[in-house]
Amino acid sequence: MAESLIDIEVVFATPERQLLLQVSVPSGTTLREAVRLSGIAEQFPEWDVGVCALGVFGRVIADAQTRPVEVGDRIEIYRPLLADPKEVRRLRAAKAAQARGGKS
Repeated sequence: MAESLIDIEVVFATPERQLLLQVSVPSGTTLREAVRLSGIAEQFPEWDVGVCALGVFGRVIADAQTRPVEVGDRIEIYRPLLADPKEVRRLRAAKAAQARGGKS
């Protein structure tokens, strides 16, 4: 009996370029394996997408190496943050307070 395939999408974006691939993977494939099978890593050799966090439709999936794909999933590959958003806000507030002549 032939192995059933599931249609999914794999998405990755950098500030310069975005790519969405439509892929068919065998039923039971995990999210992490689906990303590997998609070949998207070869499109972005400067990024190690194999270790990036993964999500499905904007929701981070903690167990991407064990969670199987579902029909229609859009697997999103998340780049690491360059700066902690809380720290950036704290620094911005301190700078604004200093500009007003207040204490930081």
